[in-house]
Amino acid sequence: MVVVLKAKTREEDIRKLTEELKKEGIDVCPVIGKELTVLGIIGDTTKIDPLKIEAHDIVEKVIKVQEPFKKANRVFHPENTVVDVNGRKIGGNRIAMIAGPCSVESEDQIKFIAEEVKKSGASFLRGGAFKPRTSPYSFQGLEYDGLELLKIAREKTGLPIVTEIMSAKDIEIFERDVDIIQVGARNMQNFDLLKELGKINKPILLKRGFAATIEEFLMSAEYILAGGNNNVILCERGIRTFETYTRNTLDLSAIPAIKKLSHLPVIVDPSHATGKRFMIAPLAKAAVAVGADGLIIEVHNDPEKALSDGPQSIKPEDYDALVKELKPIANAVGREI
Repeated sequence: MVVVLKAKTREEDIRKLTEELKKEGIDVCPVIGKELTVLGIIGDTTKIDPLKIEAHDIVEKVIKVQEPFKKANRVFHPENTVVDVNGRKIGGNRIAMIAGPCSVESEDQIKFIAEEVKKSGASFLRGGAFKPRTSPYSFQGLEYDGLELLKIAREKTGLPIVTEIMSAKDIEIFERDVDIIQVGARNMQNFDLLKELGKINKPILLKRGFAATIEEFLMSAEYILAGGNNNVILCERGIRTFETYTRNTLDLSAIPAIKKLSHLPVIVDPSHATGKRFMIAPLAKAAVAVGADGLIIEVHNDPEKALSDGPQSIKPEDYDALVKELKPIANAVGREI
């Protein structure tokens, strides 16, 4: 349930109504925006009479929220969320460009790629230190050594780092050393991990699961938001369908759908969505055209020799060309790169 307040309502009146509602045994989360102030009511609202709430002079209307995700819901939070990462924004008018290798392989490799993608306009450096792989015999990443190499690349370039967490036991390390903590598709419904990430104030990049519906995706985000961490970024990275030509099927329709349902920023990963480097550019362009707030793209200096996901990685020069091609598309939809 959402209580929409009249314009220019005094803070004292908001406080009084909030306290009155809390006496009913529910949680009240005020969201004060530039144009609108709402009170999000969370909990058992079956005993709450909307007419009694509407009787207050400061109340414009009461809206019942049907979807189970309350805090991720746009009705609850009408204005778009913009996540601030060390002064760099995800969710504003600028398309966030995140780029880097699937796996951190060496100091020279990650430093070189970081410098190259920064020259091309990337605002964030991605790189896998812990790698969840289908086969236990595949390269699993450099783990903690990989984190140290990412920190070296950040020190050299100033790019905030994005990397995937695998276990709740590493949250303290990631909170200290990583700028955006990525939750991979395999862990989208690892609810114990999500609950713990909700207790910190670090930006979380949450990837959609292989076969997750949009509602399930938003409910996973709800776990983080419910814990008190409002810095959630959603990532569409393709879903599993009957098609076998591509690694996954990129669900571009999820972007406008999520933006209608939720206030959270949405970025797109065309690399994992296809598994084929020749498809990255056209799908990246399409993602920007339909309203994505950012792109996360795998870039490797020598894809043929990459220790993981070489076929879906592009070279730095190809990334540079892609960024140039994306700029007019971003401008056409009122965004910048």
